[in-house]
Amino acid sequence: MNVKVENEIQIGAGQHLALGFQHLFAMFGATVLVPLLTGLDPAVALFTSGTGTLLFQLITKGQVPAYLGSSFAFIAPIIAVTAQYGLPYALGGGVAVGFVYIIVALIISRLGTNWIDRVLPPVVIGSVIIVIGLGLAGTAVGMAGFVDGGSLASPEVRVALFTLLVTVAGTMFFKGFLAVIPILVGIIAGYLFALTQGIIDFTMVREAAWIGLPQFIAPKFNVGAMAMIIPVALVSITEHLGDVMVLSKITGNDFYRNPGLHRTLLGDGIATSWAGLWGGPPNTTYGENVGVLAITGVFRVSVVRTAAIIAVALSFVQKMGALISTIPSPVMGGVSIVLFGVIAASGLRTLVESGIDYGDKRNLVISSVILVLGIGGAELSIGGVALQGMALATVTGIILNLVLPRRDKPSE
Repeated sequence: MNVKVENEIQIGAGQHLALGFQHLFAMFGATVLVPLLTGLDPAVALFTSGTGTLLFQLITKGQVPAYLGSSFAFIAPIIAVTAQYGLPYALGGGVAVGFVYIIVALIISRLGTNWIDRVLPPVVIGSVIIVIGLGLAGTAVGMAGFVDGGSLASPEVRVALFTLLVTVAGTMFFKGFLAVIPILVGIIAGYLFALTQGIIDFTMVREAAWIGLPQFIAPKFNVGAMAMIIPVALVSITEHLGDVMVLSKITGNDFYRNPGLHRTLLGDGIATSWAGLWGGPPNTTYGENVGVLAITGVFRVSVVRTAAIIAVALSFVQKMGALISTIPSPVMGGVSIVLFGVIAASGLRTLVESGIDYGDKRNLVISSVILVLGIGGAELSIGGVALQGMALATVTGIILNLVLPRRDKPSE
């Protein structure tokens, strides 16, 4: 089934395949960046991204042209859980996140969406998004080598700086489709420059088989680990609502009503739990691919489905996975400086566009507490459950928003 859109561009079989690859390129850099930053297998991320998208299409009756890829919101909590409990427990947290999506989808099917605005207003969401970006700032700078006396005499620093400059230039000046994939272009350019600096080892690529299974990892479950990840689901759910709304505007279809927001969120949740079961990061609807839809004017679900099938096929090409794994840390650090900064800036944008009044002490207090707890890496144990960093900041922000009195607006 394809989305019905007035004046949609008609395409043939060859164009179908080409457009599928274009969607693949749009999501590729971000989807493989998450596992590279969190210690997961990029091939597994491609597999769970592709299969997750197909599951999403099945649940939404093939009506929503959305592509699901690795979520950046979960980078910091995955790293934190991995350091404290181990990688399999971070995957278990991802599985639990999917169930949160499913529960919220059931609530939405009964009560609608108005309650979400009450629990997660822009002042909370915007502040938490800032925490997501800035909380990862140290990781990006460290990967780039801009610490401990980093110098241009170091090839790693030169690679990181070159990658950063290309990514910044691409973000500012690229037009058309390239404007959708400046991160991918930055990674490719940085990789090619790293080759000239002699810091890439192809041993892993030579030894890898052409075809084989990705390195699947089974999840493990721990209440404390899940508590560190689950609160972030509230942020990614809000992101999902925004993406579905934008898709509706672009295509001229009201996806909130048909197939229904409860179905899109259910599909996202099942895809996320599915990813965790195989060793992939939590999924989310991808704004990059929404941008491709807007640029091309082709809204066919079958094109997105083609991209998903290609992603699954590539996940079994072991040399591809090995090649991705050779991307040097400075390259990832260079693009991450921009990427994590953009995430933080998007939080600022949320606050500005929502007209948050910081002359209101209530808003000032909520944002202040969220920012300090999240960026400061605060930790609080409640019984056997430990909340820290972003998770603690999110929960605290929600509680403050619900309990602090609202200032009455002066009468006109």
